[in-house]
Amino acid sequence: MGKRCLNSFGCLQKIALSGREYLFVSLEALANKLGIELNTYPHSWKIVMENLVRNEDGFFVTRDTLFRAVESFERRDGSSEVPFFPSRMILQDFTGVPAIVDLAAMRDVMAEWGMDPSLINPRIPVHLVIDHSLQVDVWGSDEAEEINLKKEFERNTERYQLLKWAQQSFSRFHVVPPGKGIIHQINLEHLATVVRKDLTDDGEMMFPDTVVGTDSHTTMINGLGVLGWGVGGIEAEAVILGLPYYFPVPEVVGVMLVGNLPSRSTATDVALLVTEELRKVGVVGKFVEFFGPAWRNMSLMDRATLANMAPEYGATIGFCPVDDETIRFLEQTGFRGIDAETVKKYLKAQHLFGDYENPERVKFSQVIEIDVAKAVPSLAGPKRPQDRIPLYEMHSAFPSILKRPRNQWGYELKEEDEQKSVRVRLENGAEVTLRHGTVVLAAITSCTNTANPALLITAALLARKARESGISAKPWVKKSFTPGSRTVTHYLEKLGLLDDLKAMGFHVCGYGCATCIGNSGPLPEEIERAIVNNGLVTCAVVSANRNFEGRIHGAIRANFLASPPLVVAYALAGRIDFDWENEPLGQDPETGEPIYLRNLWPAKTEVEALTVRAFNPEVFGKLRSTLYEGTLLWENLKVTASDRFPWDDGSTYLRRPSYLKSVPLVPPAVGDIENARVLLYLGDSVTTDHISPAGAIPEDSPAGRYLLEKGLSPRLFNSYGARRGNDEVMVRGTFANIRLKNRLCPERTGGWTIHFPTGELCTVWEASERYRAEGVPLIVIAGKEYGTGSSRDWAAKGTAMLGVRAVIAESFERIHRSNLIGMGVLPLQFPDGQSAEKLGLSGHEVFSIKGISPEMKPRCRLKVVARRPGKDLEFDVICRLDTPVEISYYIHGGILPRVLREMAKSEGKEFSNGE
Repeated sequence: MGKRCLNSFGCLQKIALSGREYLFVSLEALANKLGIELNTYPHSWKIVMENLVRNEDGFFVTRDTLFRAVESFERRDGSSEVPFFPSRMILQDFTGVPAIVDLAAMRDVMAEWGMDPSLINPRIPVHLVIDHSLQVDVWGSDEAEEINLKKEFERNTERYQLLKWAQQSFSRFHVVPPGKGIIHQINLEHLATVVRKDLTDDGEMMFPDTVVGTDSHTTMINGLGVLGWGVGGIEAEAVILGLPYYFPVPEVVGVMLVGNLPSRSTATDVALLVTEELRKVGVVGKFVEFFGPAWRNMSLMDRATLANMAPEYGATIGFCPVDDETIRFLEQTGFRGIDAETVKKYLKAQHLFGDYENPERVKFSQVIEIDVAKAVPSLAGPKRPQDRIPLYEMHSAFPSILKRPRNQWGYELKEEDEQKSVRVRLENGAEVTLRHGTVVLAAITSCTNTANPALLITAALLARKARESGISAKPWVKKSFTPGSRTVTHYLEKLGLLDDLKAMGFHVCGYGCATCIGNSGPLPEEIERAIVNNGLVTCAVVSANRNFEGRIHGAIRANFLASPPLVVAYALAGRIDFDWENEPLGQDPETGEPIYLRNLWPAKTEVEALTVRAFNPEVFGKLRSTLYEGTLLWENLKVTASDRFPWDDGSTYLRRPSYLKSVPLVPPAVGDIENARVLLYLGDSVTTDHISPAGAIPEDSPAGRYLLEKGLSPRLFNSYGARRGNDEVMVRGTFANIRLKNRLCPERTGGWTIHFPTGELCTVWEASERYRAEGVPLIVIAGKEYGTGSSRDWAAKGTAMLGVRAVIAESFERIHRSNLIGMGVLPLQFPDGQSAEKLGLSGHEVFSIKGISPEMKPRCRLKVVARRPGKDLEFDVICRLDTPVEISYYIHGGILPRVLREMAKSEGKEFSNGE
């Protein structure tokens, strides 16, 4: 039962909908009380205001909270913070397993403090979708799905037993077993309701559906008009336990989409264009809302494709208001608790329905107009999702990328190496030539695109036309297809299109994230060996949202994002520098006429006619009714519910993490950081993949050596992502990405650094252990956009466990900054126009950071003293503790210790919090 609203604004009213009476927070009544004009506010902000008023409790949310929030929104200064209470939480297994490990360990702490461990329990509905552990070990056959699923269970039995234990031992915790689909498509098709109802102390309440998740692409749900975004796993645990998620009042940027989409362009091309345009403008930390004539003409699934990419264009959300297209989608996929007509009536009553009648009157911080006519067929890459390249320029663009400097996202190939090639004999005896630009992986994957029937039908029709023309995919290209849900294969089979994809090698390999997260599986051994031994810059073309170097596959250096039909096209071409305008893919078997891509591309009318047939409410309803039912492999996992998790000391997957052992009831004192050394000196756009990789564990790495010492053979290593329940593996893998570049040792890539003062080269893990033994605190220095990418809490956990006390960067990605604070690591930012390079820092200095105390104010200035031979250097940094709550988290050494102490306090345990 939900809590009672204090209703100090007197806007809690009753509404009759579809023959029933509900309570609701009337935004119209609230606007009258505040003296504001409701329709001048963006829809996303109105949902935030409703959330504040409905959750007014006199403690987290007071009358003043709302006044301050509205005033801050009007000033656009982010001076106030919003305590946001999402109605539900969504997790995937890579981020969900460490969250459950932490919750289980927190139960242990409560028991050790003499309290009831079951106090650690979800306060809101939590859904965990197991989708990130599928690896493409087998491909190109009808048996691939079954074999890959079996291998998935062989690798992950312990992890899945933990999740099944949590399902049985926690209330309001639901697990979607492996083989059902991707978290975001499951959320879109089955879990999201747009409007929710809940029984409160005052009666049955109706309110907008809101969600936060531990995957950065939770933003996809904004395509359905559900306010939601990704948060750090550490913050998520606090939200699960009933605390609000705090964020500064955001600016809301209006993006007006105009124009007509070119005939052969897709929603993916629009998303890549928007990503490019908004990265230029700068929308980091802001809400984005879409509107305009081109937006109104987009299907719901096209909008979801656009909303999914919000992390790539830097926004907190890419929000699409609910309109008749949304209602149509709810009807097409079957009702989920509240019928579509009731949803529409409620949202109309709340002034939350439809596009803006007078957008020029809406209080956007700015309006950006984007003409979708510029969204020509495109790819993005080879290292960043915002680097868009039109398809018909790729043949000339790639050679220049090979020569471009690394700091401009190129490869710095020397002229004599540009034409390097190697002959390889494949397993079937055929000989092929590999060179720079050869496409060795083509994957239809990821939540971004496989939720969209129009994209997959276009890809399948292209495959059909190629098949009919006698054109085949190149044998050296590994092809895979991992749909976002089982609805995909249902409608492809119904339309007779699945066999056409199979004919091109795109057999279903399973249902999960797979290639996008780095679980692309092995390349054929002879191909991978040739690539590595000859230093080839080969390519992957994936219908994904992330393409950071080293993420997709360790041996593939150039990775391009593209729509599913272009993935098929590049599997046919076999190289990235194919000239689509002038090079044919084959010849007509009867006439001998050349066949170009334009001859194979299906007409939009053909795609649209088939897309209408993809939706069947009965199919969605049937899949929804069996959503939590697993295969025999899942059902045969034996676990017993208990208040405390039975840790196995011999496990190499699950350990009680060291940061939740011996937690003191009283927080230690905080103060200045003295005589710190630089563990890493990094450049711009260091991603959470660089900090905490998710892919394969090399045998000769610190993590690999640890597993060998535990008696495991390399074939049982699994991935870093799957090992996130073992802090010993993960700390050894922190900063271990094979593409990481540390300026302390520029001649090396990977997890290497210099130990000071000895000057010895060693791994990051080895250096941190030596510094720990010497009692030396550590810092990291970085450039712009530090921590971009996935909402990966282990990027912060591992940093803290290495002994890093502070990170000094030119700018931070939103989620990673929050995660650092959540682990007690201080994020510090160079003032605008300043950087480590401009200050002349070498990273060899000894650093002291002055002014750290419980009395710090948000975004205060701290002084840094860098000691070096000759003259010391002093400079100021901005302390990126942006709110009083974040200062409190830091004082407690992180979010989880603070949550534990607050719970203890509420149960009568006293402590001094130092605040």
